[in-house]
Amino acid sequence: MPWDRNQMAARAAQELKDGMYVNLGIGIPTLVANYIPEGVEVTLQSENGMLGIGPFPTEDAVDPDLINAGKQTVTALPHTAYFDSAQSFAMIRGGKIAMAILGAMEVAENGDLANWMIPGKLVKGMGGAMDLVAGVKRVVVVMDHTNKAGVSKVLKACTLPLTGKGVVNRIITNLGVLDVVEGGLRIVETAPEVTEADIRAATEATIVA
Repeated sequence: MPWDRNQMAARAAQELKDGMYVNLGIGIPTLVANYIPEGVEVTLQSENGMLGIGPFPTEDAVDPDLINAGKQTVTALPHTAYFDSAQSFAMIRGGKIAMAILGAMEVAENGDLANWMIPGKLVKGMGGAMDLVAGVKRVVVVMDHTNKAGVSKVLKACTLPLTGKGVVNRIITNLGVLDVVEGGLRIVETAPEVTEADIRAATEATIVA
């Protein structure tokens, strides 16, 4: 069975290591905050100026003034800090954030990432994605393996405008986990009842042994 959105987020949460400062992108990555492994302490950063983000609030604990970069309500922690965008992006550009977990529209076999716009469609802007992929030490992408028409989003080359070139280290999809390596992508793990053949069939990119 392919992973659903929550299972993909839970798998992405396994990438977190104790003591990390991590930025979560819009979409499935925001769910990672709900699945931080027990015994692992990480500090989540949001580029709109919040360091130390807790899990999503219950309905009776919603504070409309506390939001992440995706404008979703979040919770604060005892050590949460707030600051302006300039300081937030100084953290990102200065290499202070260990990892970004981001969504994507397309990823290429060489690690190219397209996740900010589709030409001809109205967009609000690129957000912090371009700064994140240039400034963090590790980029993990979480996304569906194919689009709604069944066409692969894991490609030999991206067709959409790029967010960054050669920036992705690991791809987590509903079918499994792939690493960007020399010559293409290597299958690291498959979702339950998903075979390597299933992943190969759904992937346009080169899969290396």
